[in-house]
Amino acid sequence: MTEQLLLNVQLHEQSTFQTFTVGENSQVVAALQEAVEARAERFIYLFGEHGVGRSHLLQACCHFAERSQHRALYLPLSQVQHLTPAVLEGAQQFSLICLDDINAVAGDNHWEEALFHLYNELRAADCALVVSADTAPAALPIKLADLRSRLSWGLAFQVQGLSDEDKLSNLQLRARLRGFDMSAEVAKFILQRCRRDMASLIAAFDRLDQASLAEQRKLTIPFVKEVLNF
Repeated sequence: MTEQLLLNVQLHEQSTFQTFTVGENSQVVAALQEAVEARAERFIYLFGEHGVGRSHLLQACCHFAERSQHRALYLPLSQVQHLTPAVLEGAQQFSLICLDDINAVAGDNHWEEALFHLYNELRAADCALVVSADTAPAALPIKLADLRSRLSWGLAFQVQGLSDEDKLSNLQLRARLRGFDMSAEVAKFILQRCRRDMASLIAAFDRLDQASLAEQRKLTIPFVKEVLNF
């Protein structure tokens, strides 16, 4: 795990189950919490298009585990091109491993071999493993047949995107959790002007939060226009 020390991967403090608007994903959230608590299947595969909340859910699992004094590792594979599969060595020392965007290393012989061994080691150690990808397990371009079979272990869920109404509720919830108000009018304006995937909406929200705090101004439509250059 030496290379992991170089990653300095930090969980987003707002990526918790409390800030995740469930929408049609109640079964997904329940299964993840049960996996972390060792009450049910411990291997879970999440898939879905960009911006539906896969990364949020993986980080939420880590926050959830750490609250119970369990060690958790979050590794975004799409951001670690400079690392080698050696980063996975000793992973069984963690109670929970969350591997985000495994599609980023699909087709790489060295990574596939390392992931195959990781599945076996974590199963033997009774650790929880949550992985995410942009496509279902059967559609991943995996070369190693043994790894393909491991990907079918456990449960697989497609993470569903939120309705516009749920996105508005999520923006207002985030504002309340950070101690300020966001009117429905402002939330609707942001939704109309930004890209509608949650990753883009959250990025816009974070910019507004920082600007509002720095300038000690309330969130109004003119202020939103100014900060986000609308």
